[in-house]
Amino acid sequence: MLSDADYGGTAPCSRSRGKKRAGSAVTVDSSAGESSSMRSARQAPNARSKRSTSTPTAQANTKRKAPETEEEEEQVEKKFRKCEKAGCPATYPVCFASASERCAKNGYTSRWYHLSCGEHFCNECFDHYYRSHKEGYEKYTSWKRLWTENGKSEPSLKAFMADQQLPYWVQCTKPDCGKWRQLTKEIQLTASLAATYRCGMKLNNVKSEGPDQCSQPEDMRVAGVADSWWHSMLILPPLFKESPANPFLTAYYPDCVGMSPSSSHGDLRPEQRRNIQPQIPGLCPYFQPFYQPNECGKALCVRPDMMELDELYEFPEFSRDPTMYLALRNLILAAWHRDCKEALTPQKCAPHVIVRGLVRIRCVQELNRVLHFMTRKGLINTGALLAKRPLLPEPYHNKKVLVIGAGPSGLAAARQLQNFGMQVVVLEARERIGGRVWDDTSLGVTVGRGAQIVNGCVNNPIALMCEQLGVRMHKLRERCDLIQEGGQITDPAIDKRMDFHFNAILDVVSEWRKDKTQHHDAPLGEKIQELYKTFLQESGIQFSELEEKVLQFHLSNLEYACASTLDQVSARSWDHNEFFAQFSGDHTLLTEGYSTLLHKLAQDLNIHLKRPVKSIDYSGDVVKVTTSSGTQYTAQKVLVTVPLALLQKNVIQFSPPLPDRKLKAIHSLGAGIIEKIALQFPYRFWDSKVKGADYFGHVAPSPDKRGLFSVFYDMTPKGDQCVLMSVITGEAVAVVRDLEEKEVVELCMNVLRELFKEQEVPDPLKYFITHWSKDMWSQMSYSFVKTGGSGEAYDIIAEDVQGKVFFAGEATNRHFPQTVTGAYLSGVREASKIAAL
Repeated sequence: MLSDADYGGTAPCSRSRGKKRAGSAVTVDSSAGESSSMRSARQAPNARSKRSTSTPTAQANTKRKAPETEEEEEQVEKKFRKCEKAGCPATYPVCFASASERCAKNGYTSRWYHLSCGEHFCNECFDHYYRSHKEGYEKYTSWKRLWTENGKSEPSLKAFMADQQLPYWVQCTKPDCGKWRQLTKEIQLTASLAATYRCGMKLNNVKSEGPDQCSQPEDMRVAGVADSWWHSMLILPPLFKESPANPFLTAYYPDCVGMSPSSSHGDLRPEQRRNIQPQIPGLCPYFQPFYQPNECGKALCVRPDMMELDELYEFPEFSRDPTMYLALRNLILAAWHRDCKEALTPQKCAPHVIVRGLVRIRCVQELNRVLHFMTRKGLINTGALLAKRPLLPEPYHNKKVLVIGAGPSGLAAARQLQNFGMQVVVLEARERIGGRVWDDTSLGVTVGRGAQIVNGCVNNPIALMCEQLGVRMHKLRERCDLIQEGGQITDPAIDKRMDFHFNAILDVVSEWRKDKTQHHDAPLGEKIQELYKTFLQESGIQFSELEEKVLQFHLSNLEYACASTLDQVSARSWDHNEFFAQFSGDHTLLTEGYSTLLHKLAQDLNIHLKRPVKSIDYSGDVVKVTTSSGTQYTAQKVLVTVPLALLQKNVIQFSPPLPDRKLKAIHSLGAGIIEKIALQFPYRFWDSKVKGADYFGHVAPSPDKRGLFSVFYDMTPKGDQCVLMSVITGEAVAVVRDLEEKEVVELCMNVLRELFKEQEVPDPLKYFITHWSKDMWSQMSYSFVKTGGSGEAYDIIAEDVQGKVFFAGEATNRHFPQTVTGAYLSGVREASKIAAL
């Protein structure tokens, strides 16, 4: 079984808007709303007439009468001026702004200002906004004030033109069209318009002429946008307006996270909002996908102003200026968390890309790549989502994958791979799915024989699946009274004091191990006793008998967390995962159990039950898997998700044998064991003392009994069911292993009658006891690091072999071992690796 302990920043960037390279074909006159392809049929008359402004080739091929004399050549040079941006092919630029009455249009100006290959504005329009005596100056200064209040980048006139004056581009949504059209300057693009636009549709009470506008050719500049050089010639990065990410990122400077500062976030400046967690109506409170500026150490959280290492590896072209990538990634991540019940597609995201200019076309093109990457990595389109059509493009569909084991990790991987569009077959040795997750309803309420608690719900994929399926999570409150044998409730001050000393001892262990290698490791139990003894000698403190017993209670909790006696656990690496960001927030009980989630993951998967795997032969081009009955399966990739104990006991024969490095790692971890007992009573005899608490503790009379029923969970606090569940940990596991179930129940009832000595405690009506140590297909509960081992072993076990055999499960997840969450995420991780190869 897996652990019940959930199977188990800094300031924002201040990047200024420095100059970047840009370049292009020539722009259209947005005020006229005419495409360059329509203009290309015209000849270029005088300096104020309209001329073809398409691609570099089109511009180069524009026919002009060759000057016959030097005087005529000088006159031509005065009438026309090419863009001076190095690399820009615009020989005859056209001003998109048409703001000034003296606008050069497509004629001569003393200087052309380059925004992209295909978008320029003239010096006359520059002066119209920049000069204080001009009509447009007030509009520019008003925008500049707003930009400065909200943003970090320079409020240059080029930024103003890109943010306020460039025309929008929109794509026809007819399936057989898809052409891009430039809107006139007065048309404001919205997500609803982008989602419904058709060529020639009526906008601002004006409809384009002609029976079939889709037959009109697309502006020739559009084709150039997809070229890599086009992006490199952009002067300014795209900054989105009204992005779905806006409400998540109010504490950041918008231009540091790919959004326009001209979309104000309210009265407070970003630095004044840094310590405020965004409150978004309708959003699950456990969804916090972005770090706030001063946050750190939160699992599955991204910095909205910074690319992760795997993102830089996948998209190296954005390493110099990540703004476009960040704008797209943040938009996608926000859109997914706003609606995680339906697959997020490019078609759903594209209308929310609101940015002026040709760069919107490039953003929508890049959107596909970013969305597919995030889908493959399991950042979106994950959990219990059942995709109606493949989520990844055709090249990903040509793989056949075998998954061995239908526990959380195997089902997670199979669900992901099938959603991607691959052929997946799952082989499970048991006659049920779930592995070490197994819910029991025989006592009238769901009790997990394995895991049932989620530790830390913020960004936890289990919380995501609960949101997707409408599964209720019961928040566990902190109150846990410690009851002594004899019935007295321990003074909370004593519990608090001993909890402090217990954690202080662990802090000293952490100091001790700082300069220790694996060769200098020691058993955790031995090191705790040594340091505790030293502390008592040096401090002169003497604890009372009760305080010593309470300390033993906390040690039993540590054995529960490690699923082992402390003399087996590494003092150097017992909490190795705490060096990584962990899940924060509420601890919750899944009142309906994990099975609801796992059965949804398994829906429509090709799962073969009662198919124990005997051998895996990966010596050839395809991998051959043989079951104990002799049935043989073949696939290009095989994912092994069997428990660590089965790998240690060579239940599956690998040919060729697994690498020595992996075998050493497998044996450096321990296969931990805890057991559970659940009892149903005729009435809730504990209510009068416990008073609605979710659990209560048992202070054992001696250290050798500390692992016997140290905590009792009320499976329906404040409810009408009468079921208690407890755990058996540490040395007590060996004590009860060979006892009859009735004997174990008798031991438990003796404890309960001691804890509630002042009243009658009835005999249980029903009960069950787990036997994970004897379970043929698990032989363990969850893993721990043995003395002399290290957390690196989890990573080594997770390594694939020859790109053919992959491994998942809680014992392959260094960040989140011992948990259902860790098992699930390891399956998602391996699905991503299999899809990428």
